Amino acid sequence: MAFHTGRLIDHVQLRAHDFEKTLKFYKAVFAVLNIPITASGKNWFQADELFVDQTEGDILPSHVHLAFQAKDQATVDAFYQAALAAGGKDNGAPGERDYHPGYYAAFVTDPDGNNIEAVYHGPNKRSAESVVIEPLR
Repeated sequence: MAFHTGRLIDHVQLRAHDFEKTLKFYKAVFAVLNIPITASGKNWFQADELFVDQTEGDILPSHVHLAFQAKDQATVDAFYQAALAAGGKDNGAPGERDYHPGYYAAFVTDPDGNNIEAVYHGPNKRSAESVVIEPLR
């Protein structure tokens, strides 16, 4: 598995009460966003920097806001539809927001109440995908 540097966040962990329902939700939205599940096991999965696992006992699930980058407005629209079809709840239909010109996003809550967003910032050019960290031997 490749690790990347040059990003603000190393990883984010979400806790799920109903892991199977949560896995179904993320598989659906990740398919639209072209985000692969990079590792998985019993009651957990990882997609790049995102780690999701089953809560244990009285541990409450996370309540965070995650925003995934989309390649265009159509992908934001497709994310929204896939999320709703997979058990997500509307938290802001696709559309331009006033955060900055060209900020086009949709918001849903996942099965555990996390605010999940897909956003397209308008046409842009990346200088690089990321910097890959390879262990020294």
